[in-house]
Amino acid sequence: MGSNRHGIRNRLRDGLLGLAMLAACALAPALPAAAQGVTKANFDDWQLRCDTPPGAGAEQCILYQNLVDDRRPDVNIVVVVINVSDPASKDAQGRMERKTLLRVIAPLGVLLPRGLGLKIDDREVGSTEFARCLTNGCVAEVEMDQPLMEQLTRGKTATFIIFQSENEGRGLPLNLAGLAEGLKHLK
Repeated sequence: MGSNRHGIRNRLRDGLLGLAMLAACALAPALPAAAQGVTKANFDDWQLRCDTPPGAGAEQCILYQNLVDDRRPDVNIVVVVINVSDPASKDAQGRMERKTLLRVIAPLGVLLPRGLGLKIDDREVGSTEFARCLTNGCVAEVEMDQPLMEQLTRGKTATFIIFQSENEGRGLPLNLAGLAEGLKHLK
């Protein structure tokens, strides 16, 4: 994530956190199934969840996975993949183009300056900053450009690294099986 030789850019945008807040509800350990919306399908460990937010004209969907640290069950993250309209980019007919975002919601108490790290299989991909903290967690977000999309859909495991202190990094492994199929169904 961040800037690396593959050109993965850190794209933080205001106004795109609606469905991340949907998934943020799942951060509360007592409410692991509290993410709003209806589960439309499962793709291995990924869930396709859809909802029509207030004021929205159409149903919006996310691919969603909740990860819990095996050693510390109070440490978990929510990983969301969502398609959004990009007001800065228009097609030939003047319609806003769509882009795919990878959004990670980490628990409150993470060390913000260290950011969020990502490894796919055994390969270091990069890191990105947290954009903001909500009631249930802190949000990091990147655009899934073509190189990142290929790494994620071809990989077996993505490890998201959070820090709770300068010397205490935690890697939470995410099963990537089913992501490629889930992306085909994401609106």
